[in-house]
Amino acid sequence: MASADQLKALLKSHIDGDDGHFYAVAMQVAAHEAKLGHGKLAEDLRSMIDAGKVHRSAVSIEKRPTPIIQPRGEMTTLLDASYPKARLAEIVLDITTEEHLQRIIKEQRHFAKIQAHGLSPRRKILLVGPPGTGKTLTASVLAGELGIPLFVVRLDALITKFMGETAAKLRQVFDSIASVRGVYFFDEFDAIGAQRGFVNDVGEIRRVLNSFLQMLERDESNSVIIAATNHPQALDYALFRRFDDVIEYGLPNRTQIIEVLKFKLSGFKIVKPVWASLAEIAEGLSHAELTRAVQDAIKDAVIHDRNTLTSADLKKMLRERQIMKQRKIFTPET
Repeated sequence: MASADQLKALLKSHIDGDDGHFYAVAMQVAAHEAKLGHGKLAEDLRSMIDAGKVHRSAVSIEKRPTPIIQPRGEMTTLLDASYPKARLAEIVLDITTEEHLQRIIKEQRHFAKIQAHGLSPRRKILLVGPPGTGKTLTASVLAGELGIPLFVVRLDALITKFMGETAAKLRQVFDSIASVRGVYFFDEFDAIGAQRGFVNDVGEIRRVLNSFLQMLERDESNSVIIAATNHPQALDYALFRRFDDVIEYGLPNRTQIIEVLKFKLSGFKIVKPVWASLAEIAEGLSHAELTRAVQDAIKDAVIHDRNTLTSADLKKMLRERQIMKQRKIFTPET
């Protein structure tokens, strides 16, 4: 059942004619029902929301989503563009992290109002934490919530072996940040953000990092810049003060594990699940690993013409993920 705040938000957005916010709140209600295990209700709500969007798009061209501005020329090798539909309600996060993201979204939605008072909304964000904990999904969620494109910076194309070329390409990326509003995502940021005192550091990387710091500090665009790293200890200390927010991600606790499993299982029936037992087996797995375990269990059921899952089915896949994780941890690097 929708909360009182959600009901008021639905009514207000309808009165204001704010379709984007109306559908966003409706998706939050659907996601909440999915977390409660009401898979059929959640699926019906999502179907109604999708149908409503199609109808509104058909009757009014002004309501259609803004088309993606695709990178051109050399920028096609530096940026991957998309228009995500992900929403904040789709991520299971701890309260502190969720509040950080809600604050960023609110400030971005009231961009002009904040600027009118000589202030700047949060828009330079550093995400730190282990792999698979939701950093990449967060970039998609922020783009989806704000209704702007997501541009993933391709570090493999950005960083080259030629002297000065990387800094020049980085300049092109920041020119795009200034000219096209979007969420610009630098994943595995430690590749260019390594501490300048590291033993294996080379002069070119130091120059690239200095260039990045200068460009980041000077940037006054309306875009959101997100950097993510699995190794915050490798980052240069000078980086941290250049960001408006540093958000830390961690592995889900048992309560969050249950929420993730319920959400990912919405729409597929599970017979008499023992959630506490499943959470105990899954402890230590990331959000991404939990998602893959659920997907593996569902695929196995589909292949064998079963329309239900049992706790035993899920336990098997969760244990497999634990074994894979242990092997990865203890396999020597080559």
